Amino acid sequence: MPKKYVYQFEEAYGLGKELLGGKGAGLAEMTHIGVPIPQGFTITTEACTLYYDSGKMLPDYIVKDIFEAVKEVEKKTGKNFGGDKNPLLVSVRSGARVSMPGMMDTILNLGLNDKTVEVLAKETNNERFAYDSYRRFVLMFTNIAKGHPRTEMDKMLEDLKEKKGYKLDTQVTADELKELVKKYKEYYKKVFGEEFPTDPKDQLIEAVKAVFRSWDNERANVYRRMNGIPYSWGTAVNVQSMAFGNKGETSGTGVAFSRNPGTGEKVISAEYLPNAQGEDVVAGIRTPLHIDELKRRMPEVYNKFVETIKTMEAHYHDMQDMEFTVEEGNLYFLQTRNGKRTPAAALKMACDMVDEG
Repeated sequence: MPKKYVYQFEEAYGLGKELLGGKGAGLAEMTHIGVPIPQGFTITTEACTLYYDSGKMLPDYIVKDIFEAVKEVEKKTGKNFGGDKNPLLVSVRSGARVSMPGMMDTILNLGLNDKTVEVLAKETNNERFAYDSYRRFVLMFTNIAKGHPRTEMDKMLEDLKEKKGYKLDTQVTADELKELVKKYKEYYKKVFGEEFPTDPKDQLIEAVKAVFRSWDNERANVYRRMNGIPYSWGTAVNVQSMAFGNKGETSGTGVAFSRNPGTGEKVISAEYLPNAQGEDVVAGIRTPLHIDELKRRMPEVYNKFVETIKTMEAHYHDMQDMEFTVEEGNLYFLQTRNGKRTPAAALKMACDMVDEG
């Protein structure tokens, strides 16, 4: 039987971090215990090793496996990758077996082009959302997959906001976002001497290769040497169908701890940002709201959020640090890991968890 390099999340449970990376193993485990996560698959660390052994090329049989895996996700979601009906958009994330600075960041909304963005706008009846997603994708692809600084593109957005007197990104209109996408793509052509890639398949393979390349970048190499992490480990890649937190006021994104990481108190500590994607929370574009705001706006979603967090903490027997997204009232968790805590919190949690059995 030929070797397997690509696993759907539900078939990967128990395969371990060595093969799936930390994030991939986490997604497989979350799927196994019934946590709602967007559908997807992991390309293994062994594929990364092969990429380097093949002179930084992805062997054809791995490319074939990747597109077979995309077909599976299409079946599960009822969406089409690059299709002119119900387009499937994906996120691409790196995931080494240990968390490492310098590794490639996330690319969101991959699969958008001038055709699929129009389909998305029409089907969601939300042109602003579609072009906001497209703007973000072109920026991330340029910055992350191609390794070009985002300074100029960020400046284009800031100049537009200043000219119009806007304080927030969310004030930028659909037509203005459309114009911004055009400017971004013109800038891409000026920098790289070629058009922005329009074929979602090309976009995906380019993004996967960028993750593998990031294993060998300067920052990652320095960190590895300092921490005794073998070069041979490689990194995995996780490809997931998009959950959109930027679809309007019944959508959003946030981060949560299953207990207070400062005090150890058994209280969920979380922040929520309506009508936003995950990068907005990290970048501090707007001030996140207390999780009570989610409770006030969408009590059913909040109750499911609390129940799922309890399930995860009981399963992992440890405080969890989680990322989540709400898309039009549907809750998805994107990742979980054991959370960092203060020494005082660690002591309180250890005692409480013994008492709780």
